[in-house]
Amino acid sequence: MRYEPIDSTLFVSNRRRLNSLLKPKSMVIVLSNDVIPTNADGTMGFRQNNDFFYLTGIDQEESILILFPDFPDENFREILLLRETSEHIKIWEGERLTKTQASGISDIAKVIWVNSFESILRKLVFEADQVYLNLNEHDGADWKFQSRERRFVDEFRHKFPLHKVERLAPLMRQLRVIKQSIEIDLLKRAIEISAKGFKRMAKFLKPNVREYELEAELTHEFLMNRSRGHAFHPIMASGASACVMHYITNNNICKDGEVILLDFGAEYANYNADVTRCLPVNGKFTPRQREVYQAVLRIMRISRNMIIKGNTMDKLRKDVGKVVESELIDLGLLSRHDVDRQDPDAPLYRKYFPHGISHHLGLDVHDIGNRYETFKPGMVFTCEPGIYIPEEKLGIRLENDILITQKGNIDLMEDIPLEIDEIEELMNS
Repeated sequence: MRYEPIDSTLFVSNRRRLNSLLKPKSMVIVLSNDVIPTNADGTMGFRQNNDFFYLTGIDQEESILILFPDFPDENFREILLLRETSEHIKIWEGERLTKTQASGISDIAKVIWVNSFESILRKLVFEADQVYLNLNEHDGADWKFQSRERRFVDEFRHKFPLHKVERLAPLMRQLRVIKQSIEIDLLKRAIEISAKGFKRMAKFLKPNVREYELEAELTHEFLMNRSRGHAFHPIMASGASACVMHYITNNNICKDGEVILLDFGAEYANYNADVTRCLPVNGKFTPRQREVYQAVLRIMRISRNMIIKGNTMDKLRKDVGKVVESELIDLGLLSRHDVDRQDPDAPLYRKYFPHGISHHLGLDVHDIGNRYETFKPGMVFTCEPGIYIPEEKLGIRLENDILITQKGNIDLMEDIPLEIDEIEELMNS
């Protein structure tokens, strides 16, 4: 892997905490992700199943984890199954993990080849009162896709129809939403790499640069700093394209007088940064651009102070909505008269701020977490207000990543320029 070795105590702790949530005599089976085909004999780059990585640290396909903390023979309470390597695989695909290497990464003593899975399963499964299986239960997931997990659930139910199957996803969501100190360090590393990429882009930007050239500068900096690449497809949206929430074509020319919205983040060790900044293409904001930018910045400061323990996403959204309304009135985009008479279920500010103010962040960019639970120390959220004015071909969004602590919160992106004067000084230095 490109990233530096991760202390295996993270994965040991994660497994131990999961075991504490299981019912008595439970078995857990977690699978790695598929390698997804493209066309002909091509494949996409491999991306590990985040729950599997969270519990093992193993970043390799065709792997399986079995946990059975109450199994009578302690040698079978944690089992990691790997794809067996061979001379053919070594020649055509490169080295795969040895049993010793995998044990060192995961701190799992019993590592065997995955072709023994059927015999191991039959040895264990009839001693289990229930078996926890995993699916992607994110509410934004594509349920049409037949993942390896989904195929395995169907196969397991067919082979063992009398066994009780439990959902692992709610337990993983409960665990992953609170970040451990090692995880926070990995997030900080992803953010540090993102900051380097941003500063490189800011100095490169000038009129007539193509959006994809900025993406290339960003990619270069990421790869040079041990990142596998982008946490998500970056948005390089100049001019009117900034008013398209998920603009990712990145084909247009950055024109003199426009503002470009940059929404991006580096991935490091499967953890993700998510940052948004807006830059004037010619290095200088116009008075109107400054006015809108400062409005968004004020919303961000107020919103950031609300991302603290005890708050909820619903209350945060409603309270921020009132702040956005006030700023839009001051910008001449809404009238107080209309706001006072609006339908509370369809607030007028949504025309200029159509997305949410925040989301969980971690192994997933839109990380798993219960949107209805109160905020707790150790949670990491984005804070991302925006104002989009299509008729002015202007969209401004600002986004930082926020760690909730016992005493308040920590802005993990304080080192990424945010103030207008900082932005213009960086671009013109």
